[in-house]
Amino acid sequence: MLTEPLQTSVSADPLEAAREVLRRHWGYPDFRPGQDQAVRNVLGGGDSLTIMPTGGGKSLCYQVPAMMLPGLTVVVSPLISLMKDQVDALAAAGLPATFINSSLSPDEMAMRMLAAETGQLKLLYVAPERFDGERFVRRLAALNVSLLAIDEAHCVSEWGHDFRPSYLRLGEVRRQLGDPPIAALTATATEEVRRDIVRQLSLRDAATLVTGFDRRNLVWHVLRAKNDSEKDRLLLKLLRGRDGSAIVYASTRKNVDALTALLRGTGIDAVGYHAGLPDVERKRIQERFMSGAAPAVVATNAFGMGIDKRDVRVVVHYNMPGNLEAYYQEAGRAGRDGGPSDCVLLHAYADRFTHEFFIETANPPRRAVEAIMEALRRGADASGVCSIPVAELGRTVPGVKGDRMAASALRVLEQYGLVRPLGPAGSGVRVRLVARPERISRDLAGREAELNLLRTLWRRGGGEAAYRGVELEWGMLGVPGGRGEASRLLESLQQEGFLEWGQAGGDGVWVLDRATPIHRLPVDWRSVDAKRERDLGKLQKVQQYGYTEECRRGFVLRYFGDPAAMRECGACDNCLRAGGRPAVAGAGASEAVDLGTSSTRRGPSRTARRTDLLDRLRELRGELARRH
Repeated sequence: MLTEPLQTSVSADPLEAAREVLRRHWGYPDFRPGQDQAVRNVLGGGDSLTIMPTGGGKSLCYQVPAMMLPGLTVVVSPLISLMKDQVDALAAAGLPATFINSSLSPDEMAMRMLAAETGQLKLLYVAPERFDGERFVRRLAALNVSLLAIDEAHCVSEWGHDFRPSYLRLGEVRRQLGDPPIAALTATATEEVRRDIVRQLSLRDAATLVTGFDRRNLVWHVLRAKNDSEKDRLLLKLLRGRDGSAIVYASTRKNVDALTALLRGTGIDAVGYHAGLPDVERKRIQERFMSGAAPAVVATNAFGMGIDKRDVRVVVHYNMPGNLEAYYQEAGRAGRDGGPSDCVLLHAYADRFTHEFFIETANPPRRAVEAIMEALRRGADASGVCSIPVAELGRTVPGVKGDRMAASALRVLEQYGLVRPLGPAGSGVRVRLVARPERISRDLAGREAELNLLRTLWRRGGGEAAYRGVELEWGMLGVPGGRGEASRLLESLQQEGFLEWGQAGGDGVWVLDRATPIHRLPVDWRSVDAKRERDLGKLQKVQQYGYTEECRRGFVLRYFGDPAAMRECGACDNCLRAGGRPAVAGAGASEAVDLGTSSTRRGPSRTARRTDLLDRLRELRGELARRH
């Protein structure tokens, strides 16, 4: 049984005991700067918020305390690949941890839950969507949860760069789990996002630690390019003959495939990674890169979270990212061993148009959200479940521009409680109470079997929450005749209008509101519009970063509200140039790239902007000609 802490020598100082756990199980002599205070905050027993730069070792800030606390630490993690990598690393160190997510079969999930329930685990990683299933929450609530760790906590904030509605339930989940302390952690949070994390998670007097965003071993560069051909030439110069590994980020799968072929064609052993590849292929590619068999990976932003490769000497953004949070996080995968490394942005004004399209599809207009809701209502079965694939919604619903916009519309509807994604398929039942208590008492008088079932639903569903819908195991309904009799009663009650029910889990969404007039949906449309404007403002900040003549490191630090922001760092292209030194990307490269050339001038001159726009217009004309 592992419900008790892993044994350490007696120490009056919890931090010294934590150091012993660190040495014994991870083999590190001591914590990195900032980790010690973060661990102390978690062991203090209250809520904590830790902002630590990419590569700073955030995971240890809850993993070490998890081994010292009684009971189980539940870790909320947004990506399947991220939680698998972390659990694999813990297992390699002999530490009792596992994950539960949609990649597992029902039998495997049941075995892992049993391990948690029998005290064989100290860390359980779960995706936030897992808490949409009431049964799962109830099973966790029966355990001794000592800590709720929320990784990538910026996902809870609408003001953040990776907002996920599923994170919004975590404050309520904490209450259902017995009110354990929360340890919220992220690498990228502005002051505004930090305040929103505290509010959304209902953190109480949280011990907040911001270790700073400055990583002095990283050298920041911007290379201006008029078109993709010029970018290709610059990219090859950056990577040829370079020691260590390289990551190249591109904004689309098409660009990933094209750039991978370009590098391979010039003798650079590169692999390409994006979400469109099969899981087995993505795993193989990641392993080749991590082992050093492939020195370069070209990827979309689907790659990198949780990747801890120490010798990455350069991160190149072939396309401008959509916000500085994403850029800082992705560029920060360079130089994790502390060695000097380059972060290079290949900047073209025309890249903005791609992100404007992404922002439009990520923030759908009101008419598109309403059209999706109408389609879901039309496609729902008697229990309120609609199984129309997202791709079909994006293709067939008027006013919806593709599956990206359809998925974004679903997130808006989920955020405001109008739909709920179905959980994984399993052995449960999904029930939503419809009739009010007065009608139930009046119309079901004398029908004890039906009344007992509805009383159980009310009690198990948490009273009024039963009207929003709950998921229960069949046995929890308390029907003496078992599943067959329970099905008969549920079907009868549904036909009479007392409830709606269906099998728990599966693909699709549960439409929770089928009555409100479509033009009166309880959605804060001003907030939806404001998010679109915020995203455009974040994109503008990236443009300003690309054009600024000021210290680039200082520009980024000021954006995050870091008091260490400086006027001159001496280690970015602008500062190097201002000091009379050549701004060179890639020490050790066989052919250095001089950032002071005319093709990489620093200011957004009218000529440069006009040239970029003309180039883009020519490209658009060519695309239209090919289509017609």
